[in-house]
Amino acid sequence: MSDSSHDAGVIQALLDRLNTQRLPRALAMKDKVNGGEPLSEYDLDYLKEVLKDATTLQPMIERHPEYQKLVAQVVHLYKEITDKATENEKKT
Repeated sequence: MSDSSHDAGVIQALLDRLNTQRLPRALAMKDKVNGGEPLSEYDLDYLKEVLKDATTLQPMIERHPEYQKLVAQVVHLYKEITDKATENEKKT
């Protein structure tokens, strides 16, 4: 299997996971923190897993600049979540 066909399969799996798992979870966390709630330990562990995955996938993202805008939007969403969660923690 060539690198490009391997990448295509991995990218498809990642996009599927983004649509069915990661994005719904991120939006739920965003609603939670926008409602003034802190993130739970479970949420924080999940964010650590997402960060670990992103770090591992960085070389593939660099090979496929056509996905960099999408990745940037997702990263921005997670940053909004963590910024708001930090703000909520300071209020408690």
